[in-house]
Amino acid sequence: MKTKLTSTSRNLLMLPVVALLVTGCSKDMDDLTTFIAVTKTSGIGKVEEIPQFKPYESFAYSATELRDPFIANANIDEDSSEEKNALHPAAARPKQHLENFPLDTLSMVGTMEQTENSWGLIKDPQNLVHRVQLDNYIGQSEGRIVKITETKIYLIETVPDGIGGYIERDASIAIGNE
Repeated sequence: MKTKLTSTSRNLLMLPVVALLVTGCSKDMDDLTTFIAVTKTSGIGKVEEIPQFKPYESFAYSATELRDPFIANANIDEDSSEEKNALHPAAARPKQHLENFPLDTLSMVGTMEQTENSWGLIKDPQNLVHRVQLDNYIGQSEGRIVKITETKIYLIETVPDGIGGYIERDASIAIGNE
């Protein structure tokens, strides 16, 4: 048998549930009010004033008659230009085999000595070993060998200086430099 609940009986059953909810909400809230009061009094901040900016001052460029810094100076000393022109790669000299390879692809593998002659042993990228001596050329920058020791081969390269001349630069290849 089914019982039908009328609206009044349903309301009567809901009354204890509502009473429980209302008593749960009516707790003492003194701790919450004291927290809010403390937070309001201690958290008072100060906003900094907006800084005053100086008005823009225009600049009048008055050096338009001066030399342009991005164009080379036409008054280069004649002595220095003669020195630069005096140093240049030897075009008439026949190229040696090790001048076909960049210097960083060559490695020293040892030395040989016989009476007063000494040679350095250089391995090229094709794993061929070449015998070199003083005044031989190696590398692609006109590298002339000036000294051979047991651990290093010293050379002087002739490289462009970027303004139409050439400069000499020291370089070396150490043993085991692979």
